[in-house]
Amino acid sequence: MKQLILDYTPYCTRAALVEDGEMIDFSVERTNVRGLVGNIYKGRVENVLNSMQAAFVNIGLERNGFLYVGDSRVDSSRIQSVMPKGDRKISAGDVIMCQVVKDQFGTKGARLATDITLPGYYLVLLPNSGFIGVSRKIEDDARREYLEQLVTSICPSGMGFIIRSAADKATDRDIVIEATQLFSLWEKIEADYASAPEMSMIFEEMSLFERAIRDTFSEDVDQVIVNDPGVKAALEGRIGGAKIELYTGERGIMAHYGLSKQINHLCDRRVDMPGGAYIVIDKTEALTVIDVNSGKFVGSKDLEDTVFRTNLAAADCIARQLRVRNISGIIVIDFIDMEKKEHRKEVLRRLEKALKPDHLRTSTVGMTSLGLVELTRKKTRLGVDDFMLQPCKECGRGFEISDIQRCFMLRDELVDFMLSHHSEKTYVGVERNVYDMVFESNIFERNLQNNWQGRKIFVYTNDGISRDRFYLTEEEPSVPPLAMRLLAAQTVEEE
Repeated sequence: MKQLILDYTPYCTRAALVEDGEMIDFSVERTNVRGLVGNIYKGRVENVLNSMQAAFVNIGLERNGFLYVGDSRVDSSRIQSVMPKGDRKISAGDVIMCQVVKDQFGTKGARLATDITLPGYYLVLLPNSGFIGVSRKIEDDARREYLEQLVTSICPSGMGFIIRSAADKATDRDIVIEATQLFSLWEKIEADYASAPEMSMIFEEMSLFERAIRDTFSEDVDQVIVNDPGVKAALEGRIGGAKIELYTGERGIMAHYGLSKQINHLCDRRVDMPGGAYIVIDKTEALTVIDVNSGKFVGSKDLEDTVFRTNLAAADCIARQLRVRNISGIIVIDFIDMEKKEHRKEVLRRLEKALKPDHLRTSTVGMTSLGLVELTRKKTRLGVDDFMLQPCKECGRGFEISDIQRCFMLRDELVDFMLSHHSEKTYVGVERNVYDMVFESNIFERNLQNNWQGRKIFVYTNDGISRDRFYLTEEEPSVPPLAMRLLAAQTVEEE
């Protein structure tokens, strides 16, 4: 059974795709800091670097976007772009329509493209391209040919479509209706572009909840569950009329469905596998390195067999971790050395098979005699690490669990404490930075407005509390706190 679990808080939204209780995809997005991928802007070219075949475009953000010749419909011999009214060479001062294809990371601005794409559930409209393509996940040749003919018959000249895998089970009517909606959306974007001021956004990509439904539409999801009535109403009917269920339990929705521990483990360097083997994931600025270790795993035959079975299991584990953590860019995997060539080939095949369901494009380079595999995974949005981890405030070199992730962990513990204790007052001791985030994030808002009404929760901090500990008691702290505040809905009262 596949479930899409959607967790809304005023601070952020989280989406988990679950199959038989195991999380296979996870995304998180801050409410007031949404990603830029998919947004369309009316930008102004600031400067053109012919030596790099690129242009820097001001789209109204802190940093200019980067438009590379390979991300636009251009002749490599000169910088040019397809504009709504035809082709012309790009030069400084020009105004162009462009779309973000990669979020800004660190000091790098957003990566842009002039080949606009408008994705739906069944189709992706390519308004500036005459290309018609069919997803490779649709394997039946007769069905592929039929869908291609259907879409070609309704596609205006000069436009194109990519037929998504979800179209395999769609009716002709569903496809035609969505194509019509995408045509109307493009007309609106063109009109908005014509009247919009320079350096402004003219189209904003869907929210995480909407994207989660759209992008998992081909995953045969059996159940969609949300924890907010407003989100439920907004998403109702978005997936072929399938019912969206509202979760109203006291525990957090992720904790109720057994996902909190799985999410918390995304912060770990070490990932244990059945049998005692494990992998270690290390992130650097340039790439991600994954090391496979046999640990306590003991094979049934000999050393080569043990190593081979460990590497096969690691291939499945690694593919899942790449997806749930949204690890992208260059990835180097250090499998345990195998003597037999056929074993190395089989492990590589296993890895490629495990990566196939991933909605982001991955490519493997092959395996060396030392067991090293290099692969790349398309980088678009920030990884889970960017939300759940932060630079260590003590050493400045490593990483630690972020303040906001600590708050989510605290919420789960506090909910369980409140369910088992029914006292009028509860005291919660946390580290200072977590204390500040508790009142900034408002992730406790739903509990405070509903099942915690009439109960007083005092959050305090002092120098003796470490980051990895929470103190939940019914009695006042014996050590005078440095600060204490009443956790309340909407407004915060001073104790």
